[in-house]
Amino acid sequence: MKWSRCFGFVWLLSTILLLCLTARAQLSADFYSTTCPKLLQIGCDASVLLDGSGGEKFAFPNINSARGFEVVDAVKTAVESQCSGVVSCADILAIAARDSVLLSGGPSWKVQLGRRDGLVANQTGANLALPAPTETVGVITAKFAAVGLNITDVVSLSGAHTIGLARCATFNDRLFNFSATGAPDSTLETSMLSELQQLCPLTDDGNKTAVLDRNSVDLFDNHYFQNLINNKGLLGSDQVLYSSNEAASTTRSLVQSYSSNQNLFLSDFANSMIKMGNISPLTGSAGEIRKNCRVINS
Repeated sequence: MKWSRCFGFVWLLSTILLLCLTARAQLSADFYSTTCPKLLQIGCDASVLLDGSGGEKFAFPNINSARGFEVVDAVKTAVESQCSGVVSCADILAIAARDSVLLSGGPSWKVQLGRRDGLVANQTGANLALPAPTETVGVITAKFAAVGLNITDVVSLSGAHTIGLARCATFNDRLFNFSATGAPDSTLETSMLSELQQLCPLTDDGNKTAVLDRNSVDLFDNHYFQNLINNKGLLGSDQVLYSSNEAASTTRSLVQSYSSNQNLFLSDFANSMIKMGNISPLTGSAGEIRKNCRVINS
């Protein structure tokens, strides 16, 4: 899997993980400078990586959308060969998120390190805390505010949808009988609507996928915001950032700014990723350093 294709799942995972942690301590960019000095040349709580039917991999937003777990496995194996039992899966995930953005044409930032891995996967927590594709601007911003993130963070981090895929099940409510009106979502551009209706018929199981950033699939850029202005946002939670009544006084102006100023978007995105990465990670003696990212240590 190319890193550019990998990022869509990495950002989603990071969002889930970092929204669901409890407060511990500060992180440090040079945390592994002595214990694993070659870490960054090789290659949050990481609970989403755990296997099991009750795990976060099977939360609604993640099914068939959160992918690339084998990439994390490969990186973990390489890291373990250099410094066994030192680097957490959570930190590997944070580094992978930054590197995948950079390799896709996006910005870089200094990743704060020192996270430890959680012991429990929380599917219920992931379903409740992660913004859903059908939610309003108000609900989404409230979920971000609950963990110390503001409206700028909401819009800039939503821009991560410039990379990645989403299942039909996450947006097919917009295609046929939107809000029980008997008609499709009027904020969905007509040619895109027609294509999506063919991809995701009512008789389908909802597991096919569509690209989140139409016509700019593998490049980390501001095209996602240009799509919103042209009614080509895939998820309802994307399009409402521009088209909803709530957006007029909250998120719309940022969408407009990012659509015309890519450097502003990239700068704000990097800053928001740093903020998100510092949301109450497990550190110190909490959690563990997993040997295998898919299971807790025995």
